[in-house]
Amino acid sequence: MTTPQQRAADVRALVGAEPEPGESGTVVGWLQQLCAAVVRHLPASGAGVTVMTEAGVGAVVAASDTTARSLADVQFLVGQGPCLDAYARRSPVLEPCLDDEVARRWPAYTAAARALGAAAVFALPLQVGAARLGVLEVYRIEPGWLAPSSLALALTFAEVALDALLDGQARSGQDRPPAGVGLAMNPHYVIYQAQGMVTVDLGISLTDAMTRLRAHAFAADRPLSEVAADVVAGLLRLVVDDG
Repeated sequence: MTTPQQRAADVRALVGAEPEPGESGTVVGWLQQLCAAVVRHLPASGAGVTVMTEAGVGAVVAASDTTARSLADVQFLVGQGPCLDAYARRSPVLEPCLDDEVARRWPAYTAAARALGAAAVFALPLQVGAARLGVLEVYRIEPGWLAPSSLALALTFAEVALDALLDGQARSGQDRPPAGVGLAMNPHYVIYQAQGMVTVDLGISLTDAMTRLRAHAFAADRPLSEVAADVVAGLLRLVVDDG
């Protein structure tokens, strides 16, 4: 029987066989190859790796296509979806069909995902012990479960992605993200600066402040990071009845 170590080695070989992107030799470049390998070797239409922090900051660092990137980004905009749930619950979130039942749980996300052409999503947390680094999300344009063998392979891809992030973190130092990952995360920290400012300005909770930021961004059809940057720069002030 194949051991977990052998399965991981086999997946690393699959990733290494993919063409190297522009970020060759970096953690982000390896994760780009991993996303491409996921699409090639699983019944998947696309895949993306999102890194997250305990404070809730998150960013897509690698994706097989623009749809995979948008599927992850929209979750930070609307505050709901499989990646956020998988990270919070520390367990896979598997949705073989984005039907009306799923829409009742994630109404804004499901509507956006359907509009992007996704029919099924599978979010696998990147974690070891108490440490959580992010999520590998796989989507399909046709509904349907991943077969047990495909799910096992997807989980091994997630394990290899986690190892890459951990190795990169070890090389960069424990207090710094791997090269390229920090650059992807930087624009998202302004969101949490804005959250704190709105909390103080309106005298509301951090949760309510984030809800108002997201609602304003959604209503204005603008990226959440842009709205947050305007708040931090003093160009936008939310009022009590915003959101």
